[in-house]
Formats: sequence, C-alpha cells, structure tokens
Amino acid sequence: MNNSELIDQLKSASEGLLFMSESDYPFEVFLWESSNQTSLTRENLTTQKVLELTGHPQDTPVEVVTVDYFFRVATTEQDWYGEEELNTLKKYQKLVETLNNNLSDLKVYRIGEIEIDVYIIGQTSTGDYAVLSTKVVET
Repeated sequence: MNNSELIDQLKSASEGLLFMSESDYPFEVFLWESSNQTSLTRENLTTQKVLELTGHPQDTPVEVVTVDYFFRVATTEQDWYGEEELNTLKKYQKLVETLNNNLSDLKVYRIGEIEIDVYIIGQTSTGDYAVLSTKVVET
C-alpha cells in the first residue's frame, strides 16, 4: 500500500471518532516524509525530534505509551453498552487494527499537561511516518 492509500485508510478508520476525555477531540491524519529536510529516520525519531516537529518547546513534558495502552478504554467493551456504544467500540477496534497492521514502530506521544497533544506515530512501508493527532484534556 502506498502512502496516499494508507493515509486515506487511516482517515476513513478515524472518521467520525472523537477521543473522549474531559473534552472530545477529533483525529487528524498526516504524513511526515523522511526527507533530507526533516532528516527523519527510525534511529532519530526521539522525543526531542517529535517535540521539534510538532513545534513544542524542548522542555515540554512527554509520556510515550503503546497504541494498545492509549486506546485501552476505547477498545474495551462494557456490559452497559448499547448499540451506539458498541458501534463506536467497533470503530475504535478497527482503527487500532489498521494502525497495527500497516505501521511499524508504533508509539503514542502524549505532550504537555492538562491539555495534552497526542501524536500516534508509526513508520510506513516506504520509511515515512504516518501520524494521527488528537488532544486530550485531563485535569
């Protein structure tokens, strides 16, 4: 699958989903190309590089977690779920499956405190990086 098809697939999988926290935010999908300008490689995709690419100060707090950990609440069925909640659950499970099946070295960077910028980053088959971003609010 080329990058354009992958980005379209990720957009489709995340369409209509709002990541629930104290505020609900949609997902944005974009691509970071591994070019000479970004000098982005598997070896240098560090927390500092992510802060630089996202425009955050280097001293911003960052927590790195797995995709499964980040989506654990959204992908776990509760016994009180009705039809709407089950449909949302299935969409989240499909999104996580799409991420896991199409990207390598997947990591979730939670940047900041209280209003946290989230970047789900994984390497594509071409060596570029697909990114899903959202925001969570935790007070």
